[in-house]
Amino acid sequence: MSESHQQPALARCPGCEEPPASGDLFCGACGYDLSAVPARPDDRPTLPIGVPPGAPAAAVEWPAASETDSSDVPAPTHRATDLPGTDSGGNLLPTTPPAPQAPQTAPPGPAPATAPEASAAVNTAGTPDTPAPAATPDPGDTPGTPEPPEASGDFTLAAPDPRTAAPVAQPPVAGAKVCVACRSGRVDPDGYCENCGHAQPRERDHVEQELGSVAAVSDRGLRHHRNEDSFAVSSTALPDGSPAVVAIVCDGVSSASRPDEASAAAASAANEALLESLPRGTHPQQAMHEAIVAAAEAVNALAQDPSGAAEHEAHRRQNAPACTLVGAIMAGGLLVVGWVGDSRVYWVPDDRSGPPARLTEDDSWAAQMVAAGLMNETEAYADERAHAITGWLGADSYELEPHTAAFKPDRPGLVVVCTDGLWNYAESAEEMAAAVPPEAHRSPLRGAQVLVGHALDGGGHDNVTVALLPFAVEPQGAGSSPGPAGTAV
Repeated sequence: MSESHQQPALARCPGCEEPPASGDLFCGACGYDLSAVPARPDDRPTLPIGVPPGAPAAAVEWPAASETDSSDVPAPTHRATDLPGTDSGGNLLPTTPPAPQAPQTAPPGPAPATAPEASAAVNTAGTPDTPAPAATPDPGDTPGTPEPPEASGDFTLAAPDPRTAAPVAQPPVAGAKVCVACRSGRVDPDGYCENCGHAQPRERDHVEQELGSVAAVSDRGLRHHRNEDSFAVSSTALPDGSPAVVAIVCDGVSSASRPDEASAAAASAANEALLESLPRGTHPQQAMHEAIVAAAEAVNALAQDPSGAAEHEAHRRQNAPACTLVGAIMAGGLLVVGWVGDSRVYWVPDDRSGPPARLTEDDSWAAQMVAAGLMNETEAYADERAHAITGWLGADSYELEPHTAAFKPDRPGLVVVCTDGLWNYAESAEEMAAAVPPEAHRSPLRGAQVLVGHALDGGGHDNVTVALLPFAVEPQGAGSSPGPAGTAV
């Protein structure tokens, strides 16, 4: 048989705070179910105090709290000093507030007992002149549990709630990578933060390099899962001691296997070849041709080593790694460019009143249509086949045909070496010149950063890589040609 417990009379309805009539089960104003209001407990102790077996039970009359809620029900919590009681030895606990914290300069005498490190303690033993007796351990305690300090009646508070306590970041180990999100956690070998779990960017997702008068920036873009572009910038000296500056930019062919490895191998091989041949006195145009051949051999070698394929590409058709290449050399007053594929070189004069120029021709379907007279440039580049390349570096290329050209600019300007991830958003020479900031010839790294930002603002559909080389010459008078004059091979 179930028992029916009568609910105490309420002064106000919990729903609308209107006073209900005596004996009402529902509020006459809002219909609130008054029987659902829980009964007020007789006492609300907040400090668990154990009483050893055999000790006389002390009758404690808990005082009501001074605060009440909206229903005139006393608040369910009390301050510790409002609650008289007994400790585990049956002694009355004092109701006086804890003694104030001692000054930093303690008087002579034995040092007071301290709580364990990293834990908080509340003094309930009274004043220092009247120490409380030692507490008797509870027989039900687990063996091995540390006993409370004997000199004081302090007890240790519970640890903070882990759901509300702020996480304490572990200091990073010296030399370890730090998370780019929380900037405090260590990065595990899988590329995730051990503190916040944030995936870290790959090393090639965004790369910047500045070397004297040349700078380059490469970015993954907004749509690709990795950066398949690569670049190399360097400088050396010709036999007469004059400087030579080099910039190589490569774009991996995404439909091929391991395009990121192909672009990295090509950029490195071409750069090394130039640094070897230019100091020996090789003509820059011949050196560029030989560098492209060396880059092609490096990419071909990847096809002979299929074990280097990444696990996540095992399901893809394993065609030969491939990439495009474009480069520029400034040496002996000459500007030499070389390319295979559809990456480009632009010339932007410092004096923007002069016309800019594009110094390369694409190895692409659209360029072939225009060269054959079958389409004009607007029609060809509007076709969906426009960006299909007809020349690249790789073991499955039809025939390697390195293109090189030499120019002798008559005025200072900026050489822009870039992949199609940039020039897709500034295709014509005039559009590229408009995107180049005016101070780029003084700060090429800043200029490269702005150009990468221009591509990302335009959509960032592809990887973006650009290198800038300021070309400084003495003006030769008004009768000189308005652009870089040169020959192409």
